[in-house]
Amino acid sequence: MAEIIQRDGTWAFDGTTVRITPGLHRSVPLFRQTYGEIAVPLEAVSGVVYEPERKRGRLRMRLREGADPLLHATGGRLPDPADPYRLLVDIDRSGVAEYMAEEIRRALLLDQVPKEPTKTYLLAGPPVPVSVRSSDGTVSFDGLQVRIDWSDTSDRVKRATGPRIIAIDDVVGVEWLPNSGYEDGFLRFVTRETALSKLPPEKDPYALDLWGSARRDLLTALVATAVTARLPHPSTRTGNDLAEGRPARLPAAVPPQADHHDVLLRRLRELGELHRDGVLTDEEFAMTKAAVLRGF
Repeated sequence: MAEIIQRDGTWAFDGTTVRITPGLHRSVPLFRQTYGEIAVPLEAVSGVVYEPERKRGRLRMRLREGADPLLHATGGRLPDPADPYRLLVDIDRSGVAEYMAEEIRRALLLDQVPKEPTKTYLLAGPPVPVSVRSSDGTVSFDGLQVRIDWSDTSDRVKRATGPRIIAIDDVVGVEWLPNSGYEDGFLRFVTRETALSKLPPEKDPYALDLWGSARRDLLTALVATAVTARLPHPSTRTGNDLAEGRPARLPAAVPPQADHHDVLLRRLRELGELHRDGVLTDEEFAMTKAAVLRGF
């Protein structure tokens, strides 16, 4: 058993699994504390290194491509402090960190763990239900559907469409870019009907525009990961899909249910009234109406 306990968190390795527990110190990012403990099976690990520096060093773990839905959903865009596979190490514990790295490397060699991409997720991702309040609204996922409730500060086009509910079977991809504090981010749920949509995040009713607190908006990666973990693995994409930029295994179109008819008519009437009253311009009305029809 190898273990290193630091203010930044704890890594423990029992020969088959690396358990990563975030620290509780206020310097530990909210995202890591909320994501919680991560159990990384040895077969998901590609490598581990200890990087010594003058005052503090870093343990860094690399995972095999395709092993973790978090890394796939965030596309390597997590800020360094929020990266759960990075541990800050005090200089007087550098010997323990080097021992931890060597033990993991030895186990990888003995078990002959390949470095090739995996064909299935080896980590589960965050549990559901999960709900996050962002600058643009609240996004929730219960394992079956995504729901977005817009905030009072959301664009009027989004508020005009009402809450957005997307069945997981209709989702073919998730796009996420963090709010850096200097540049806005977004969380977008891609369906086959909206895959070619060119709407900017602030007007796209399938996207959250992340422009407020970078610390809190980063939590939207929890929802992005939970949804990604329940989509077909990226290895299922065919050569044509990759060449044409299509998501994995596009599901067949689901016809609108009969009981949605009244909701659709009511929503269109509301949009028509907003247009007549001058709240929505001609362009916004056409764009919003198309989004509502796609949603049904």
